[in-house]
Amino acid sequence: MTDVNRRHFLMSSVALPAATVLGQRQSMSDSGSEVWTFDRVDRVGGHPTTVLGSPHVIETPIGTAIEFDGIDDALVVDVHPLAGATMFTWEAIFRPDGGNREQRWFHLQETGSDNRMLLEIRVVEDRWFLDSFNFSTTGTATLMNKSSLHTVGAWYHVAAVYDGKTFSNYVNGIQDGAAEVALSPQRSGRSSIGVRINLVDYFKGAIHSARFTRRALTPALFLKVPPRPLASRELLFDRRPQRR
Repeated sequence: MTDVNRRHFLMSSVALPAATVLGQRQSMSDSGSEVWTFDRVDRVGGHPTTVLGSPHVIETPIGTAIEFDGIDDALVVDVHPLAGATMFTWEAIFRPDGGNREQRWFHLQETGSDNRMLLEIRVVEDRWFLDSFNFSTTGTATLMNKSSLHTVGAWYHVAAVYDGKTFSNYVNGIQDGAAEVALSPQRSGRSSIGVRINLVDYFKGAIHSARFTRRALTPALFLKVPPRPLASRELLFDRRPQRR
């Protein structure tokens, strides 16, 4: 990102379910969920983006995604997809690729206040652990399980869930942490993807999709990481008749 673009962006900042639905292109579904697919950089979930740096579309074994370099790549959307939600499930399918220790890779920010929601990771050599954060008018919570380490370079599903009483987070459907807290609904705002909204702690890796639901889902209803297509050799092997 050029110095001119960075100054312009910072000044504008101050002025201020069980079935996978990844193939949907509409932003809202009948269930009240908003789905964002990361298959183009100029729009996400039907919303125009501000592109910072050079995030780019890639093809992966699980489908199209957007890759971020961990240096200056990011997308900004003038929408807070969970504004007004008293309960929520925030999901994402992503691939962390190592890089700097602290990475704030998905940030929802209320306009004119410090109220915010973040999905973050901490990188420890070739592994990472999830950090889910929520700051609201009535309470705040940080969920960070340093002993729950995962290998970089693979695809994962993560979720942050609030049922009106308990804030919890998950990696691949397994609960990582939970805390009882009173979280008030947030007002409208913006979202940054690939970096914290004040342009620090960039993300190195790729993001495939996200879903925002205005109720607390159980793990059985979470999105699933799409299956990896079989390689040609595996396909040939699977077609051979099995011995009895």
